[in-house]
Parts: sequence; C-alpha cells; structure tokens
Amino acid sequence: MSSISKRQNISVKYLEQILVALRQAYLIRGIKGFKGGYVIARPASQITFQEIIDALDITVLGDVDAGGADDNSLLKATVQECLWDQMTAYLRKFCAGVTLQDMIERYRSSIPPEESFMYYI
Repeated sequence: MSSISKRQNISVKYLEQILVALRQAYLIRGIKGFKGGYVIARPASQITFQEIIDALDITVLGDVDAGGADDNSLLKATVQECLWDQMTAYLRKFCAGVTLQDMIERYRSSIPPEESFMYYI
C-alpha cells in the first residue's frame, strides 16, 4: 500500500469516527441508498457549537483541575475559583450561544460566491 493510500485510509477512519460520534449525539443522521449519506438531524439554527464540541470530546468544555490530587492549598483553590472556573463557564456560555447556522452564515459571507462549493461524501 502506498503512503498516499495509507494517509487516505487514516483520514477516512478518522472521518468515520467523527461521523459516528455526531450520529450518537443525534446531531446527524444517515440516509441509506443510492444517494445516501449524512444530513444534520435538526435545523442548523438549533444545533449549538457546544453540542458539537461535547459530541466530539466532552473534556474540551469540561471542568479544569489546575493542580495535583494532593494539592489542597489556598492558592490552588483561589486560582481554580477566580480563573479556571470562570473561564470554563464563559466558554460554555459562549459555545452554547453560537449555532451551526451562525457558522454557516459567517463562512458564506466571507467567501466570494464563485469560490463556494459543496462536499459530497
């Protein structure tokens, strides 16, 4: 197998993992048949960026533990409360407020019409 074929095979497997995760989170659904594939399960305006991130890796917007298990210092607790907890809360709120539709509109507005295209997998 050539190195290009190996890379393509790895890319396909990675894409399959992403599609499975999105399907299990009910963000996409499969359509069988000759013109089958995947489509979003709900309108893009009802799918948040937080849902997409959580489907792919729940730890990205998860709580942060800024120190080791044995470190119960006041400094650690202060940094955790004043910094990490607030940053995590902000990221969650921000991602919950951004929809797939928002991203689609932003993308479409940033490219010239002649350069837009559609991927079919």
